[in-house]
Amino acid sequence: MRIALFITCLNDTLFPATGRAVVTLLERLGHRVDFPPEQTCCGQMHFNTGYQRDCVPLVRRFAEAFAGYDAVVTPSGSCAAMVREHHGRVAEVSGDDRLSTAVRAAPRVYELSEFLVDVLAVTDVGAYFPHRVTYHPTCHSLRMLGVDDRPLTLLRAVRGIDLVELGAADQCCGFGGTFALKNADTSVAMCTDKVRHVLATGADVLCAGDNSCLMHIGGALSRLRTGVNVMHLAEILASTEKAPVHGTAEPSPTSWRGTERTKTP
Repeated sequence: MRIALFITCLNDTLFPATGRAVVTLLERLGHRVDFPPEQTCCGQMHFNTGYQRDCVPLVRRFAEAFAGYDAVVTPSGSCAAMVREHHGRVAEVSGDDRLSTAVRAAPRVYELSEFLVDVLAVTDVGAYFPHRVTYHPTCHSLRMLGVDDRPLTLLRAVRGIDLVELGAADQCCGFGGTFALKNADTSVAMCTDKVRHVLATGADVLCAGDNSCLMHIGGALSRLRTGVNVMHLAEILASTEKAPVHGTAEPSPTSWRGTERTKTP
């Protein structure tokens, strides 16, 4: 199986450790992972703000970059949803039959937990992570992709983990891309609720499948000096007893770290 990594803009720019974790994990499971250097933005930011025609060059480039692969794996439910749910619409708007054909022929894009559980039929990836963890299901992965409990199934198989349930887990964290900018007060209120539920778990680490949401929640956790780190699912699954991604001395590069835990935001 020819597998390619779609890193996404946010991860490539701010959270490169997540992409490395995906490759580490899949290689440990016996698979080679390619990184097409021609890849760029999937167009989600443009599409969500109404600039569908401006997505056309990005969709064309995506289809060309990943042509020939059997599967494309990404550590982002939101970007996977953009490709699977909206690239066809962009191709339709373009009026270019060749682009529509390229999009239909493009390999299926999988969010990481989908690929592991549904395609590779793996739930125990050999991870070791001796920390108290709670999991936040992001909106796109939950509502558009329907990943359901696949991430939790993978986390439950991690050795040493103390996995605790997050209250009101299905509630949005308030990020929503430009929503957090255009509706800042509402976004902050939603994040405050999410932080309250995270702190109630007593977890050391908040995990999710999208770094965009973790960036939003992690910023609040850090500003409040809660001492709670955030980590992408890929980093926890890539961690092993011999080579932990998240050591006890220093947090992961994608983690936010405070110095004190507070009871309420």
